[in-house]
Order: sequence, then C-alpha cells, then structure tokens
Amino acid sequence: MNTQATNSHDGLRDDLALISNWITPGARVLDLGCGDGALLAHLQAHKQVTGYGLEIDPDNVIECVAAGVNVLQLDLDAGLEQFEDNSFDFVVMSSALQEVRRPDELVDEMLRIGRDSIVTFPNFGHWKPRISLGLRGLMPVSGSLPNRWYDTPNIHLCTVRDFETLCRQKQVDIVRRHVVNHAHRSNIGMRTFPNLLGEIALYQLRHHATR
Repeated sequence: MNTQATNSHDGLRDDLALISNWITPGARVLDLGCGDGALLAHLQAHKQVTGYGLEIDPDNVIECVAAGVNVLQLDLDAGLEQFEDNSFDFVVMSSALQEVRRPDELVDEMLRIGRDSIVTFPNFGHWKPRISLGLRGLMPVSGSLPNRWYDTPNIHLCTVRDFETLCRQKQVDIVRRHVVNHAHRSNIGMRTFPNLLGEIALYQLRHHATR
C-alpha cells in the first residue's frame, strides 16, 4: 500500500487517507471520535459509503453537520449499546484508543457492531519514548505524542506488542497491520521491527468467529 496521501484524497489528513484506503466502496461505516467529519465526508464523496460519526465536542459536531455528515453527539466512554450487532461493515477509531477509559471493552463493542474494525494509536514502544524514559527519566514528547504529561488526553498508552497480546487474548484476527512514523510514512525497518521503529500503528481487526 502506498503510505503517502495522494491527490485523490483531496487534502485529507494523512492518517485518515491511510484509513480510507482500507474502506471498501459502498460500505456502512461508523466513525468513533470523528472530529470534524473529514473522513466520512471524503468516503461519502469518493466511495459512496453510508454511516454515522460519533463525536463529543460540540464545535466538531457543527462542523460535521456543515460537511453533510450524519453525526451523533456521544461520549465513547458511555458505551455503544444503542447499536445492534453487525450494524456496520467498518467501525473506525483513529487516534482515540488511548484516550478512552476502557479500551479493551471498546474494542469488544467495535467488533460486536462491525464486521471489521480499524484502530490507530501512537506506539509507546517506539525507541524515542524508551530513550526518554530510560535515559532522561522523563515522559516523552514527540511528533506522535505531542502533549506533556500534565496536559495529555492519553490515559492508556500501549505498545504494538501490548495491543497484539490483547488481540490474541480476545481471539481477534489482525487482518492487516501498518506502522508509520509521525509523518505517516513507512519503510522496511518499521515493517521488520514495528514495536521498536513504528511511531503510529494502524490495525484492521475482525473477530475470529466471523471469519
């Protein structure tokens, strides 16, 4: 897969462009923590998807409506019980897994209501955080982890290895994995040593029982 956003993505943020490449045309999509709705707006225009975004920030909700995106104002920590099993083809959560109270339970919910789930998160196993903690004794600040310890929204940072251990415990199949740097580019080193060299991880998941 090309790791760079192309002109066909019309200025879509690079991480969202990567996700859009994995969404099949005509799919039903639920975007958790959808922000201003840019991903869904792009998918509606270019891949004829249908679906909803969930967003808690009222300003972002207004942006979604202006972009023609169906949006529900909802706190992800409140759960997704209102959605029936297998309601969507894809459930997407970009860069929010580490911000929710129970990421393990939210992954369960994503796989319950969607055939496939796409999750992205900053990899705390990258060599820069390791050095910052090990040598400097400081919480890391980097391109993929830009906040300081006292103003970060992240409450459950994890590594690639942590996440894949969770998937094995839950009998979740990893359909594909892609790791990139903070500029959303990849190379052979990141593919060979994802936990050490990848700054951001992207996963497509499917519950083992549905394969």
